[in-house]
This record gives sequence, C-alpha cells and structure tokens, in this order.
Amino acid sequence: MTRWSIPRPSPTECSEVTRLPPRLQPFWPLVKRVHRFVSLTAGILGRRTRRWHGDRALPARGTASIDETRDREPQHVAIHRAIEGELIRRAPAQGSPAGHWVFDQHRQVDIPAASCLDIERGTVVGDFGAVITPGGTLDGETSDYFGIAGWREHPLFLRPRLPVVQEVDGTVAVLATRGGNNNYYHFLLDVLPRFGVLERTLPGVDVDAIFVPNGSGWQRTFLDLAGLGDVPVLSSGPDRAVRARRLLVPSVANRREAAPSSSVTWLREHLPPQGTDDTPRRIFVTRGQVPNSRRVVHEDAVMEQLAQRGFVSIDPAKLTPQGQIDLFAGAEVVVAAHGAALTNLLFLSPGARVLEMFAPNYVNSCYWAITQGIADVRYRYLVGDGWEQHGPGDPMNKILADIEIPAATIVAAVDELLAD
Repeated sequence: MTRWSIPRPSPTECSEVTRLPPRLQPFWPLVKRVHRFVSLTAGILGRRTRRWHGDRALPARGTASIDETRDREPQHVAIHRAIEGELIRRAPAQGSPAGHWVFDQHRQVDIPAASCLDIERGTVVGDFGAVITPGGTLDGETSDYFGIAGWREHPLFLRPRLPVVQEVDGTVAVLATRGGNNNYYHFLLDVLPRFGVLERTLPGVDVDAIFVPNGSGWQRTFLDLAGLGDVPVLSSGPDRAVRARRLLVPSVANRREAAPSSSVTWLREHLPPQGTDDTPRRIFVTRGQVPNSRRVVHEDAVMEQLAQRGFVSIDPAKLTPQGQIDLFAGAEVVVAAHGAALTNLLFLSPGARVLEMFAPNYVNSCYWAITQGIADVRYRYLVGDGWEQHGPGDPMNKILADIEIPAATIVAAVDELLAD
C-alpha cells in the first residue's frame, strides 16, 4: 500500500488541524501519530471480537492493492481497467524563492491506470468510503486514508463494529472518499471525478444509486451541475454503511493531490461556465482580516495599489457554485493567499495568470498542480520571509499562519506577473 508520510498535511488534514485549539496545532504530527496508534490497537481488539457482531463485524483482514483483494476472493471480486495511466512530468514552478522544495518534490508523479472494483455484495462504510468484501477484507487501495502506513491504521477500526448496514438490492457506485465529506478541494478533485473513472472503465453501465456526500447545499449543487442530479443518492456519513448486490468502486486518481489531467479535464467538461461577460478580469481573493486565518496582513495596503491596476476584491464563499465557476473562468489574473477557494482555478481560461501567497511555514503545491492541466496558465508563488528556516522535511504544519509579506513585495510580484 502507498505509505503516506506525515510531514506535509493535505487539504483535508488542514481542516482537521483547524479543529484543534491554536496552541495545539503545532503538535499536529504528534496528534496524528497518536490517532494512528489508537486505530491500530483498537483494530486488534475489534478483529478478535468480530464474531460477536454478525453482519456488523469489522473487517477481518486487509490488502495493499485491488489485485490482492481480487486474488483473495475471485468469486466475489472483479477488476475493470482503463488502458491509460499518466506519468506527470512538470517544469519547475516559478516563484520566490526560486526552486522551493515543496513544489520540486511534486514535479514527477506516476498516476496508475484508472480502475474499478466490482464486488458482489460489497459493503461501503463511513464518510471516508471504506470498502469491504463479503469475505471480510478491507481493500486498502480504494479505502486509503491520509497519514496512515497501512490498512491496520484505518480509522474504521476506531469503532467496535460497523454502523447498522443498509441492504440495497441493486448496483451502487461509490464516490465518497477520504476528505470529500466536508472539504471543497477533495469533493471536487476526488469525489466527483470518480464518476468519470466509472464511465471510462465501465462504459454504459447503469447504477441504481451513488454513495456520495451530499449534506451541504454546495455539494448537492455540484452534483446537479455535473449531471448527476437525477441519480438516486445514498448519503455517506460517519454512521452510514451500505451493502449492495453489486458495489462498483472507481479508483481515486488524485491520491497524491497531483491533479491528474484526466480529473481536471473531466471537471472542466462537466462544470462549464454559463456566463462571464459581467465578471471582473482581475481578482484578489480575500480571506478577511480575522487573525490566525491565513489572512494577508497588509491586505488594505495591497488592495489600495491593486485597485489602481484594475483588481477587484472578491470573497468566493459568498457566491454560488456556478458563480464561482463563472468568476474564475472570466478572470485573467488571480491573486490570492493559499486557501480552498483556489480549487476554482480548475475553471480558469487558457492564458490566465495566478499569484499564490504562502507563509514560510506552510507551503502546499496542490493548486499549482491544478494550473498545470490548463493550457498556457502562468503560475507564480510568493513565500514570506523566513522561508530558508523551513527546508525539506519541515512539518509545514502552521496551517493558519497569517501571511506577513510587505505590501510593496506583493505589488512588485503582481507587476512582474502582469508583465510576463
């Protein structure tokens, strides 16, 4: 199984970190290790007592790959594969400081061929979409979770037994996956594209329902915009378990947050803009001015000068999903601090330009990766002073550190981007 290291939190882990009191957030790596250890030890007990829980028993074992799962239970499990994989090789990201290690370590990523598990009487559990075969095997590949070193550390084992299982006499496709339940980035980059994987691996297949997070209005809207509004939904959640006559489990192409071109292309095709005539061409994405929220500290001074260059300050959270699509599709230049709103870079038009700002102790390449799948988008990053103190291996865990870059430095970087 892919081993997920802890040094750099993913977008979802970032949302988990923010649930901690600010004083404890720097200890996130330690908290995560404790979480893994508790999952491991609780799972040992849960597997030993599973015979007492009938159809709600925890998995008895796990696998590292879908091939191993199929080989364990060939009478119940089949694999459908698409032909192509993707080897991502990207040119160095441009920005200051040049050659920042976070970007360099994600320049080359090998994306396996898309696949879909086909399980007779398979079970899917929780908001993280853990997949279990009828023989009690947890498929580690499609049930992957952030920061764990194998299936034994999966948070599924934090509970003594499964939730009450809903039986479905039909075909259910699993779209829910780690992070997609409450995270804008993972819902768009991981959850929705799984339906595209299903279309590629099983063309023309009919499903009776999809297992997907839809508890938020924006999630329901995106499902509708993507053409899935008429498909019956089985809502995922921490206390949900569904066992289907036929369970289809598409792979998650974005497991390494590399924004593979297949996912970016599918989203751009299924979530097109509806009108950009009245949207601003140069936007500054604001995060407000609440301390310790990854705000731009000198935002007022920055905006005073950017307004003279035709920029408009926008809070995408105040817009509808379609409004956000249209806003970014119409933007020629985007300036923003790192944050979930930049998931909307998915909808940029070719030739757009982006400046993303970071605090020195939290840099993340996931939004740069998105821009690399769109023709001729020019991306630059700007990291605050003190970056040299946070080299390779730094935990990069100051998730909500405010961005204290002098206004003159930001405006100079914008001018350089405009002149590019």
